[in-house]
Amino acid sequence: MLSAKFWRDNSFAWLLLLPSLVFLILFTFYPIGKTVILSLQQSDLAAREPIFIGLDNYKSLIGDSIFWKVMTNNFWFAIGTIPTSIALALAMAVFANKALRGKGFVRTAFFYPNVIPMIAIANVWLFIYTPQYGLLSRAMKYVEKGDLNWLGNPDLVMWALIVMIVWREAGYFMIFYLAGLQNVSPDLYEAADIDGARPWLVFRKITFPLLMPTTLFVMIVALTNSFKLVDHLFIMTKGGPDNASSLLLYYIYEQAFAFWDLGKASTLTIVMIVLLLIISAVQFFWMDKKVHYE
Repeated sequence: MLSAKFWRDNSFAWLLLLPSLVFLILFTFYPIGKTVILSLQQSDLAAREPIFIGLDNYKSLIGDSIFWKVMTNNFWFAIGTIPTSIALALAMAVFANKALRGKGFVRTAFFYPNVIPMIAIANVWLFIYTPQYGLLSRAMKYVEKGDLNWLGNPDLVMWALIVMIVWREAGYFMIFYLAGLQNVSPDLYEAADIDGARPWLVFRKITFPLLMPTTLFVMIVALTNSFKLVDHLFIMTKGGPDNASSLLLYYIYEQAFAFWDLGKASTLTIVMIVLLLIISAVQFFWMDKKVHYE
């Protein structure tokens, strides 16, 4: 039992924390709890009231071919976007950090895609990929490579999305690498210059190891972003053709707001959260041994 002295000494601190605690409970803990409960219920248009069915929603996912196709899509989407956008962001940051003229313009140009609203980005790239009169189709005709339907072909649509997301996210990750580069001591580069070290050796032995904390952070952000794509898919493909571009969060959106199957949508949400936690934990503990914080 907490004493009166405890409340007298700590009541002011709890009053300051109270607004944050209320919002945390309302918008974090309550939705999580409600999602876990719904994942154990049948809550669709066939049930007037939610019916407790235990783990049946989870068992049904094992035989859901669309679920496995969506997971496969998400796997290749993550493989295609995460390493490419991180490598490109690192190269852009090193270049922007060393640019002697127009440094501000270079940084702005690289970061510019993140200033544009996501819906506008989707519409711009929708025009670029449009067959016959889209920008990319005109370029392909110019080099006599034919007219490809990038968003209508199941073999091409995922590549089209990967290119768009890498274009958007590389500039965003570049900002973190630029901040990391500011913390690298110039004395190290001066010592390497005196020793006559080549630029690639300087990058491999000094720059890249000291940017490992930034790389760890960027990798976790990139991983979560690879599972959060909804708005672009809604505008550009709606998961098609034949679910070839459907990703996990868009599949959840479809189940919840197109088919009104809240039980299955909640189950998919729990699966996604657990999957992200496991992958992030593996990333963190695996890379933490390679990180040099000083």
